[in-house]
Amino acid sequence: MSEAHHTPDPGALLAIYDRALPQVYGYLVNRTGSPTLAEDPTAETFLAAAESLDRGKVPDLTVAWLVTVARNKLVDHWRRREREQRKLQLVHDAGDNVGEGADADIVATFERARARAVLGQLGPHHQAALTLRYLDGLPVHEVADHLGRTLHGTESLLVRARNAFRTRYQEGEGDDG
Repeated sequence: MSEAHHTPDPGALLAIYDRALPQVYGYLVNRTGSPTLAEDPTAETFLAAAESLDRGKVPDLTVAWLVTVARNKLVDHWRRREREQRKLQLVHDAGDNVGEGADADIVATFERARARAVLGQLGPHHQAALTLRYLDGLPVHEVADHLGRTLHGTESLLVRARNAFRTRYQEGEGDDG
């Protein structure tokens, strides 16, 4: 099944080009709203027409056929732009996430250091209670056992320790150092 070699008539494309260019280009400008954006699909339309002529696949080289090719090239153009926008959005979003993650890590590290500094300013009984409860994650009854206190006494100690911590922590919020 071999195709017969088709010798295109170079004059046919030139003749239709002169006639069809204003209509094809006008169609694309009207659809894109921009002469600049219409240039590439217009060029692609006439390249596709030349290739189709060369392969003998043009049913009838008319302005209507070229406008149909232009419509297809415009759809291809929009699809490419949409893919590019999605890729750019993914890159942008990934960059945002990295930035937010990096910023969040820096803030979290700073906050931990600040919390440790504030904890170090508290009395030893408050430090011990808060460390056992929040850093070690022990339940209140185990904190009470470690400190040799009653459950209710430990709950009261934790309330006072949290209040002392909060007060000192908030006092330092405006500090630059």
